[in-house]
Amino acid sequence: MKTTLRTFAALALLGFSLGSLTACNTISGAGQDVKKAGEVIEETAEDAKN
Repeated sequence: MKTTLRTFAALALLGFSLGSLTACNTISGAGQDVKKAGEVIEETAEDAKN
């Protein structure tokens, strides 16, 4: 179960990262994208804990 969740989280992060890298045009936009990715990882970790 943990392996499946980790795999899903890794694939989701990879997909989000690729999408955000193609979408951001500025350093500020990249910073916002990284912040959002961190929030997603944090939420996933919290969900996995519960």
